Amino acid sequence: MTPFRFLHTSDLHLGRAYGGYPEGIRHRLREARHGAISRLAKAARDGGAGVVLLAGDTFDAETPAPDTLRQALSAMGEERDLTWVLLPGNHDSLAASELWRRIAQDPPGNLMVLTSEVPVALAPDHWLLPAPCTQRRPGRDLTEAMSAPTPQGARRIGLGHGAITDFSGEEGALGIIPPDRAARSGLDYLALGDWHGQMQVTPTTWYSGTPEPDGFKHDAPGSALLVTLGGTAEVTPVETAQFRWRRPALDLLPGEDLTARFADILPQSRARDHLVRLTVTGRLPLADRAALEAALAARAPDFGWFAADLSALGVEALPEDLDQIDRAGALRQAAEVLLAEAGDATLSQSDRDTASAALARLYALSQEVQA
Repeated sequence: MTPFRFLHTSDLHLGRAYGGYPEGIRHRLREARHGAISRLAKAARDGGAGVVLLAGDTFDAETPAPDTLRQALSAMGEERDLTWVLLPGNHDSLAASELWRRIAQDPPGNLMVLTSEVPVALAPDHWLLPAPCTQRRPGRDLTEAMSAPTPQGARRIGLGHGAITDFSGEEGALGIIPPDRAARSGLDYLALGDWHGQMQVTPTTWYSGTPEPDGFKHDAPGSALLVTLGGTAEVTPVETAQFRWRRPALDLLPGEDLTARFADILPQSRARDHLVRLTVTGRLPLADRAALEAALAARAPDFGWFAADLSALGVEALPEDLDQIDRAGALRQAAEVLLAEAGDATLSQSDRDTASAALARLYALSQEVQA
């Protein structure tokens, strides 16, 4: 039997709103999710695959906006040399009957929609054994259906969505899929969706992860899996994302070169396509802390989105540092109180961190006034 190659992906979550972010980046993130369709097509084509398996959660909601749905189907239809296989996930389950009715009304000719657990011929001697999600939380192992018979000697590919019993799912749901499902059901490969980070469960069972990351939970590039079934399953990750979500940590000590540390930890190219949540810890003199905040403020506009948490960064202050705030009077008294609280072991760490941040802010403001 000749080798068979396909692209395994999942969790596009088309139409995700990205509430909590500024409108400019929200719009770009939504567009990047739609653009993932063409990037997946290119990855499949470049890898010699003629089929793209979408293992659930193609849409973020059970009632996607009409333009989200129609533009997604049109984008798939325009990639005419590829077959797109669409499986309902927990976000776009079969309970969303109106969604699947709308898709069935006018699907592109190269779209295969799997709304039943009945095995489907994908190619000569290659059968799909689907487990579409019946509702948001089915409460049972839908992949049991993958033990259904197929023609003798045919390769068997399972397509499912949900968490395995070894860990909870992306949204904390308890796992119900046995990690040895592929072995139990005689599958040559089990393509799973739900977990947004790419993960190998066994040599023949993989979570593809989302092709376009949507948060900081999985600090890795978005990608899909190019799968070749020959004697064994050969699985090759292929990067597909436009955006990268990063959560670097920076631990600083007095006397360090802040510019060099920034260069080591922050993206230096395509910054516009990075969302960065930086955590800074350690201790710095007041002047260095102020310089750090100024440097962060200067770099922030380079990125698609940027935030820095300095709440755990302590300050070291000398009397001459307080002199730069004020030599006497109310400001000096406030600075001395904050310095004392920042080093008071009887206070909680949260209170000490708050005092450190307030002292650093007072110092920075005083320098702005004096400039």
